[in-house]
Amino acid sequence: MSFTNYLEDKVLNHVFGGTAYTAPTTLYVGLFTAAPGETGGGTEVSGSGYARQSAAMSVSGTSPTEADNDAAIEFPTATGNQGTISHAGVFDASTGGNLLAYAELTDPADFSTPLPKTITTGDIFRIAAGNLKIRLD
Repeated sequence: MSFTNYLEDKVLNHVFGGTAYTAPTTLYVGLFTAAPGETGGGTEVSGSGYARQSAAMSVSGTSPTEADNDAAIEFPTATGNQGTISHAGVFDASTGGNLLAYAELTDPADFSTPLPKTITTGDIFRIAAGNLKIRLD
């Protein structure tokens, strides 16, 4: 996952600028049908039963240090077509708020092969425990 400019600014100011950054108490995962970027943007899914889902993360390792989701993240059953999901993002609020990090959905077998998923009525989108990875190296 890539950090957004918003989070990069907060980290740099926290570490080097003397301006404390308070981490969000809850993180939320959102889904996109068009890629977000470092300034945010993209097209987040809306309607048809969609809602961002909270996620607890743990940080481990060194070189690289990695954060990943502690438990599976399950979105509500789609009540209509939500489109083809290509990206996921981590937010600091359940609605609105700031996009902190984002990534293209990839095959968990190698975490590099793009793996978009079309969500239609009755589908439930899930991210398995440990498969939402944020790595700094």
